[in-house]
Parts: sequence; C-alpha cells; structure tokens
Amino acid sequence: MSGAGPLIPVTVLTGFLGSGKTTLLNRLLRDPAMKDTLVLINEFGEVGIDHHLVEKVDGDVVIMAAGCLCCTIQSDLSNQLRQFAIDRVRGKVSEFKRVVIETTGLADPAPVVHTLMQDPMVAAHYRLDGIVTTVDAVVGSATMDAQEEAVKQAAIADRIILTKQDLARPEAVTAIQARLHDLNPAAPILGTEAPVADLIEAGLFDPATKSLNVRRWLQAEAVDHHHHHHHDHDHGHDHHHHDHGHGHSHQDAHNVNRHDARIHAICLTRDEPLDWEAFALWAQSLATYRGEDLLRMKAMLNVKGKDKPVVVHGVQHLFHAPVELPEWPDADHRSRIVLIVRDITQAALEDGLDKIIAAA
Repeated sequence: MSGAGPLIPVTVLTGFLGSGKTTLLNRLLRDPAMKDTLVLINEFGEVGIDHHLVEKVDGDVVIMAAGCLCCTIQSDLSNQLRQFAIDRVRGKVSEFKRVVIETTGLADPAPVVHTLMQDPMVAAHYRLDGIVTTVDAVVGSATMDAQEEAVKQAAIADRIILTKQDLARPEAVTAIQARLHDLNPAAPILGTEAPVADLIEAGLFDPATKSLNVRRWLQAEAVDHHHHHHHDHDHGHDHHHHDHGHGHSHQDAHNVNRHDARIHAICLTRDEPLDWEAFALWAQSLATYRGEDLLRMKAMLNVKGKDKPVVVHGVQHLFHAPVELPEWPDADHRSRIVLIVRDITQAALEDGLDKIIAAA
C-alpha cells in the first residue's frame, strides 16, 4: 500500500454466486473510465462477458470496447501479475494503469489480498486499492443467513454494491441496507448505477485531488459513530432479527442463521502517541493467535518520535509494510485503529493493547 507512488492500483471484485457481479463487470467494461485497465477473471465462459464488448483477441488477452484488457487467470495469480508487470515494461501489452480482479462467487477474497501483500515482486508493482462486494437485494439476506462466506465478503469490503434493488420490495431493500451497515459501517453502500470512479477509487490515494485521502480510506468516524449509536440505544442488532423473522438474541453467536452476529467493526482510539514496538507486538500477537478472526485492520497511528502519521493495513494473519505519510490530514493527531473481527470483543482488544503499552 503506497501513496502517490507509481504502484498500480488493484480492485478486488467479489460477491456471492448470483449477486450480479457479472452484470456489474459488463457495465465496468463498457465505461470509458476503465480505459487502460487490466481485468483478470476466472473464466470467460463462467463470467459471461457480453460478446459485443469484445473488440479483438491478442494472444491470451482480449481487448475490450472501452480500451481495457481482459485475461483469464490461467495460472496462479502471483505468476500472472508478475508476468503482466514484465510485459507492460517491455511493451508486450499496452500500459495498463489499473487492475480489476474478479473472484469466483464462493471465494474468500483474502487470499487475493494476501498475494498483493506477500509476494515481493507483486508488491513492487501493485497496491490494493479496495475490495468491492456485490450483494443481491432480493436474496442477499437469505444468502448471508446460509453462507458465512457471503457475510465475510461484505464485512471486509471497502465498497458494497447492492444489486437488483428494482426487483426487491422497498422494505427488503431498507432491511438489507441496515444489516450491511450494521456489519460494515465503514463501507458506503452504492447502487449498480453509481459512477465507476466511486467503485474503483477506494484507496489512500485520491486521483481526483492528486493527494492522500486517509479519512476516506480509514472511515474511522463511521465505525466510531455506529458503535456509540448502538451502545447508547442498547439494542444491538435486535431490530434486524425481527426483520428476518428469527427473533433470536444478538448474543447468540452460535445461531447458524446469524453469522453476522459474530462479526463486527471496532474503532480503537488512543490520545497519547503509541510506542511502535508495543503496537507491532500487539498486532502481531493478534495475527498469530487470532489471524482467522482478524478479518481486516486499518490504522493511522501517532507513533512516539515521529511527527508524521504511520499507516498500517492487515488482512487476517498478514500485514503490509507500514507507510509513513507526508503529513497529517488535519489537526486530529489521535491514533485510530479500525478492525473487522469475528468473535473478538472490543474489551479484549482494548485490554490487550493497554497491557502491552503499559509493559513497554
């Protein structure tokens, strides 16, 4: 993850089977904003690319009408991304400026993100811009009740695209919007006709202003406000249980129909500058012992001895190298740590961090 450097931004497009991902992808491939984009998909036949969009085939690469390149993922993703980076430098493919990776409907997007973080050759050329998840307004709630993977896809998203709203009852749309916001308050919930730039620009670097936009990337205020709203009203997710007719307690984390009762967003804030070694030890302990349940972490830290903020990004057991930003975005210099976790309480996270800080 870098700021305004030369790294190529990557958008991971995910969503459960039948959630409208293919329709969205076809719309993206038509849009002039996708010019100079490399789109990696699992299989043309499976995805169902509109043949009217295909202009020509050049080797394994299909040139689309909007001027982007499409290629099926024929080998492992690391090899493919490395090869395209080499071919781009050598002029064997056109100089794409962005990548979109479309995952299979059943896929956990985390391994794709890990590829961007873990492979040094890949990380030398690419950076994660964001995870975009499609959710079906008609059957999305039922899918999330039945499939924990669908809940996870929505929970770690930077953008959620709510599809098929025109086919759903208005009250069903309202209910699933509330459920998704409850699950992931930091992610804007957009319709399928949202401007393409709103879908594919979710990273630290904002191309519209040619600058870093840490607030938009972190969305700490949204998570913090949501937490306090629910705490003050002391009703948790109970209104959603009535919407879906389950009537179970929010605390019933073992209810198989309420996977999202186990997953929640938390924002930790610290006023005093943090000792870097203490924070790193805390984060690494989380990743080591609770990596499967640490779905995502984003943090902007005020580190002792530094006058500039340090940004940290992790997905499960892997963390990207920390990045020191050129300046604070505003006068608020508190450390803010936004986490999406499963079966980990805010109290446990606060207590663990405080103990490690006190021992530093």
